[in-house]
Amino acid sequence: MSQTEIPFLFMRGGTSRGPYLNRADLPADLETLAEVLIAMVGSGHPLNIDGIGGGAAVTTKVAMLSRSEDDWADIDYFFAQVSVEDRLVDFKPTCGNILSGVGPAAIEMGLIDAKDAETTVNIRAVNTEARVSAVVQTPNGEVCYDGAAQIDGVPGTAAPVALQFMETVGGVTGAFLPTGNLIDTIDGIDVTCMDVAMPMVIARASSFELTGYESAAELDENTAFYARMEAVRLKAGALMGMGDVTKSVTPKFGLLAPARNGGTVATRYFMPWKCHPTMAVTGAQCLASCVLTPGTVADGLIAKPNENPASIVLEHASGDIGVLVDYTQSAEGFQVNSAGLVRTARKLASGSVFIPRSVWDGK
Repeated sequence: MSQTEIPFLFMRGGTSRGPYLNRADLPADLETLAEVLIAMVGSGHPLNIDGIGGGAAVTTKVAMLSRSEDDWADIDYFFAQVSVEDRLVDFKPTCGNILSGVGPAAIEMGLIDAKDAETTVNIRAVNTEARVSAVVQTPNGEVCYDGAAQIDGVPGTAAPVALQFMETVGGVTGAFLPTGNLIDTIDGIDVTCMDVAMPMVIARASSFELTGYESAAELDENTAFYARMEAVRLKAGALMGMGDVTKSVTPKFGLLAPARNGGTVATRYFMPWKCHPTMAVTGAQCLASCVLTPGTVADGLIAKPNENPASIVLEHASGDIGVLVDYTQSAEGFQVNSAGLVRTARKLASGSVFIPRSVWDGK
């Protein structure tokens, strides 16, 4: 056989999709693993024509699962963001949308047994050490994908997957505010650098002469904006202690504007070299935390909620997403305790994916 065969599930998780793999079926060293994932996805071509990627950042994501040795977790979830065209793999971030499929995939793979009615799967996000409880619908001990839950960016409805994110603060940089400041000014742009579930650089859309209501396509065509944004992001990455982030998808970038469709605030999220068609689950938590924290760039855009946990509705390019944030506000400052979201997932295919044996022989 001239190719190496690797078992996989192909799943939609939230508003992303990609292969879900057993970590034991893959090479241990990251350099070889990166080459395997590049070949699998077909990175290096805008259509990923020689792989199973979909030609967009939300469809070139990979989840790798294993039984966890952590006292709390059932499953370890190792995430990889594979670039569409640049043959790059970033193991630094995690992805909350793909995480929506981790619970169902772990059950389908036999890594955890399903219970009757519903199954709680405790997940350790290896990349950031976040802990997430996922409640999966399992009537009669089998994963159910049919249901009435609807999320913007995905057609139709499906069974809900309830996610509760814990210990997400400082997962990459070690700090809630990696620069130590609520606001930094970079190239004349006021930004808040924050690390909750995902390290982000957050600014007001108006700082870039944008409304914040532009479509993803309109923003992607605005090369002048991207040039300014990337310059700010690179300098912010250094200030956040992340070094040279030229080839890293983190920190991500977010824009805020006043809500106009009944939500809490209007947002746009960047991956970072294209606008997300909807919203990342991790990014949603960071943006919601920014909105709730006094003294950030979000001040003046919204009326601060008084309830706790606070329901924050982020308007995005395809609709909205709700985040329920449990927090503590004290003399020591603002603290995020946990964040809850409802997502959906669906198994699309299962079987084997093949890569050239010259990339990895499977041993």
